[in-house]
Amino acid sequence: MIYIIDHEDSFTWNVVHQFSAFDKVYCSNYFEIDAKKLNKANTIVFSPGPGSPSDYPLTSKIYKRYKGKKKIIGICLGFQQILYSENAKIIKQNKIYHGYQSEVKVVSKGSIFSKYKKFKVGRYHSLKLKEPFKSKNFRITMRSKESNVAMAFENQKDDIYGFQFHPESFLTTNGKILIKKILQSQRS
Repeated sequence: MIYIIDHEDSFTWNVVHQFSAFDKVYCSNYFEIDAKKLNKANTIVFSPGPGSPSDYPLTSKIYKRYKGKKKIIGICLGFQQILYSENAKIIKQNKIYHGYQSEVKVVSKGSIFSKYKKFKVGRYHSLKLKEPFKSKNFRITMRSKESNVAMAFENQKDDIYGFQFHPESFLTTNGKILIKKILQSQRS
C-alpha cells in the first residue's frame, strides 16, 4: 500500500490518481494521519502543498521515523520537506514557476533514470534547494536545463526519492514512467 500525506494541495488527488495505477493508495490530510495505516504502508509519499517545509513539523517527524525502513517519495513541497529534514536550506528563488514547463536533464550516471537524457516537466514552486547540499547517500540526479536548479534527488541506499517538479502534471511528459521506475526500484 502507498500512503500519501496531503499537505492540503489541489494537486494531491492527481498524485493519488497517478499512484493508484501501481498499487492500493490511502491518502489522508496532514492533520489526520492514520498511524496504523502509515505503519502498514510500503511507500510513503509527501504531497505538494503551500508554504515551506518548516510549516509541516509532523512530516519531518514521519520522515525521520521511517527513513531507511520504507520507500519515501517527495513531490514539490515533499521534495523540499525531505531535504529540509536532512538539514538543507530551502530558499526563495528569483523567478516563480507556477504552471511552467521546463526541460530537465539527468545529471547522475548512477541514477535510476540514467538511460534517459532529459524530460519536460511541470513546475509549480517559488522555493528551491540552496546549494551546495551534502547529505550522506543523497545525490542530485536532475537539474533544470535553463537555470541548473536541482529538480530531483535519489538516495538509493535508504530508498528515498524526490522531485521538485510535478510528475502528475499534464505538463510533465513522462510522469508515469518516473513513478513506475521509482516504485519498481530496489535498495542498492
